[in-house]
Amino acid sequence: MFPLRDHNPSGRTPYVVYLLMAANILGYLWYSTSFPGDRGLAMFYGAFAAVPREIMSGEAPLTLLTSMFIHGGVMHLAGNMLFLWIFGDNMEDEMGHLPFLLFYLVSGVGATLAHVVSAPMSPVPLVGASGAIAGVMGGYLLLFPKARVDILIILIVFFRIIPVPAFVMLGLWLGMQFLGGLNADPNLGGVAYWAHAGGFLIGLALTLPLWLKRGGPRFWTRTAGHPPHPETRYSVTRVPRVPRPPPARRPGPWGK
Repeated sequence: MFPLRDHNPSGRTPYVVYLLMAANILGYLWYSTSFPGDRGLAMFYGAFAAVPREIMSGEAPLTLLTSMFIHGGVMHLAGNMLFLWIFGDNMEDEMGHLPFLLFYLVSGVGATLAHVVSAPMSPVPLVGASGAIAGVMGGYLLLFPKARVDILIILIVFFRIIPVPAFVMLGLWLGMQFLGGLNADPNLGGVAYWAHAGGFLIGLALTLPLWLKRGGPRFWTRTAGHPPHPETRYSVTRVPRVPRPPPARRPGPWGK
């Protein structure tokens, strides 16, 4: 299940989302080419990734920030940027540019600390913007629970794009993080489930004052949980059929 887009247009240009995406993408291109080989990358990650054991001992506190702009591969980067692109513009629209940037950074730092608490003595570096983007998703759920999100469902040979309410997609995603966290050892590396879940809940909590300012439950009542503006309508693209001309008939022996 992959989200592709939402039906929730933003009212202003999301400059901060663009800036964050550019920083992550250009940063990846820089360090992936400047530190060739596993050893070079390992040294880079050791210096700028968040290592729980080091953070617990008070070393390298700046890695709480720098780790948010480092990714472990192209697919890791692409997945995070897709989620930021889909959900970030609306949160920036609601919060404003600078408040959204602060919200993003605080969510990311809080998510990293949630992972550190789950594995305080782990020597495995933590990288990625997933925790900060999970905070964006948590805030989105609070403000737009019924905004439609198009998701791509892949079941072996079955491919289908269907729109679902945001609370269904985001609720399933959050549930998967909790289940993954309960069934995985955070000391062994892999997916940082508790960073995702922690970032999501932190983002939701940080958005609560804005939601209350908008009217709280009355805001949901006025909009029925949908965005308070017309949703985007996407046209269905169909592949045109080109009729095939019938084969030319060869004349018979009598000219017919």
